[in-house]
Amino acid sequence: MKMIKSALLGLGMLAGLPVAAMAADAEIPAETYAEMGWYLRGDVGFSWLDVSDGAVAVGGGFGYQYSEALRADLRVDWAGLDDDEHFTTVLGNMYFDIPLDTFITPYVGAGAGYGWADEDDEGFAFALMAGAELGLTDNLSADLGYRYRQVLDGDDPSDHQFLVGLRFKF
Repeated sequence: MKMIKSALLGLGMLAGLPVAAMAADAEIPAETYAEMGWYLRGDVGFSWLDVSDGAVAVGGGFGYQYSEALRADLRVDWAGLDDDEHFTTVLGNMYFDIPLDTFITPYVGAGAGYGWADEDDEGFAFALMAGAELGLTDNLSADLGYRYRQVLDGDDPSDHQFLVGLRFKF
């Protein structure tokens, strides 16, 4: 049943992607095209879970950069010590990048989706993020960020994460 719920949630989030294709018909200045495009990302870090002192955190996903200041992605994140103590989410996220015209770009973001922790806790999940992107090349950037995640159910499991990652734009 969990697998079916996760699949339906993922399909629901993907349903909004055609909106971006329709927006492509709008008049867009040529210099803006350089900021737009698909990207892949991966992160690793440390998580402070409700249920333990700390755990490893990993995540990854794909997204689209709509403009210099706006991007969105679909991510899967996992944090845990073992099969009995873990926290997994599938979230659609939206980020606002604060353009500074330097190689450092601070950002804030929020996400919503589905999450589950341990055996019994599952339901609607949300996340709040903040961090900075460091431009390494035109297509590759490093990311240093903080993320707060929570699943809204009876026990409301949550975690705080500090992550380091890479984002590859193609």
